[in-house]
Amino acid sequence: EDPSSSSLMQNSVVPELPGFYYDSEKNRYFRLLPGHNNYNPLTKESIQYKAMECKRLRLLEEEEKQKKKTTRAGLNSSMLLQKRQLGLLSSTSYCRLVHELKVNCMQRRKIEIHSPDSSVAGTNNFKIIVADVACERIFTVNDVEHGGCKYGIINLSGLGKDSLTVEMYDNLYFTNRKVNSVCWASLTHPDSHLCLMGIAETPGCASLLPASLFSSTNPGDRPGMLCSFKISTAWSCAWCLNPQADNCFSTGLTRRVLVTNVVTGHRQTFGTSSDVLAQQFATQTPVLYNGCRSGEIFSIDVRQRNRKGQSWKAIRLFHDSAVTSIRLLEAEHYLMAADMAGKIKLWDLRTTKCVKQYKGHHNEYAILPLHVNEEEGLLTAVGQDCYTRIWSLQDAHLLRTIPSPHPSSKDAIPSVVFSSRLGGSRGVPGLLMAVKQDLYHFSYN
Repeated sequence: EDPSSSSLMQNSVVPELPGFYYDSEKNRYFRLLPGHNNYNPLTKESIQYKAMECKRLRLLEEEEKQKKKTTRAGLNSSMLLQKRQLGLLSSTSYCRLVHELKVNCMQRRKIEIHSPDSSVAGTNNFKIIVADVACERIFTVNDVEHGGCKYGIINLSGLGKDSLTVEMYDNLYFTNRKVNSVCWASLTHPDSHLCLMGIAETPGCASLLPASLFSSTNPGDRPGMLCSFKISTAWSCAWCLNPQADNCFSTGLTRRVLVTNVVTGHRQTFGTSSDVLAQQFATQTPVLYNGCRSGEIFSIDVRQRNRKGQSWKAIRLFHDSAVTSIRLLEAEHYLMAADMAGKIKLWDLRTTKCVKQYKGHHNEYAILPLHVNEEEGLLTAVGQDCYTRIWSLQDAHLLRTIPSPHPSSKDAIPSVVFSSRLGGSRGVPGLLMAVKQDLYHFSYN
């Protein structure tokens, strides 16, 4: 008998009683005491947390037992190749099954982090990791005890070795401001700077930091910030790589979009009816895509002068909930968007229609990013439940759900990076996962 069907049957038979919950293991009701003065600490939240933790531990145990095995019988590379050669599998099905095989064979290994300041390494929780375009470095934002953030850059060149060690360079620039959004900026050369949006206080702060601040060479000759200015609460940022809007970056603020040229200082302001939580520039055209708290997605051509009203909005798409992340696909005909209802949709920008939905993502109120890797045909997203999910881009099939190595909590949502070349052009393919004070590598081969 299917255990899932039997549990569903049991849950449908057992009635819900107000003020009580039913424990299926002990086959009896227990009283819920919601008052804070009651001795019994039983609450719905604690019951849900216990159930989630039991599920996470069970999945981790299954992954340990399942090393060098696949999730489905008969799913192996030689069998797939044989079926493809015999014409029993289409190219689409073959590609998807190969990716499913590779994703399910990924194994977690902990990365050893070395730092010139050994007293600092591994003592602060990771909040955000963002890889540069070449995936040679990742920028890290770590929470510190006094309530602020610390920044650093990790060099991934050591991932090609069996030892799985990386070098982390902390900066000499400390701030008490929390960071809400980060993106790499190519000002003097590719990925030469970093855009940071701070939101700890009102007004917030937008900063452009040279990546050389985190270099171990020439410590006495380090440039300062290129620019820093106060703004209202910032939710998102994006750097433009199109030459028609050179040296420009955008900031998504409360009810407006601010596009700044860091060389000339020229600014353009576009008023919106909602907070802008997600942004990305197109590369083929100087067009900025924005995702809003209202669920609207719209594009702006930054070459035009801003006008009053909504006439400057070009493409307009709509979600039923706040849009938390948007990603343009390489040809820039399609846009991936995620919202706070846990829905991930692929939009055709030519017809403004949703063409695919990726099911299984979990989100209720957090701003969580999407990671698209077209080279491998994969979509990766971390849910508010701390599970990392990987889908096939082509047919929206959920390939794998990875539990967090740490207990689920609001301050322990993993931050991930997926790339075919971690560490540069000769690097290794895989998934990087930063959670709490640890960094993990899932090999993809």
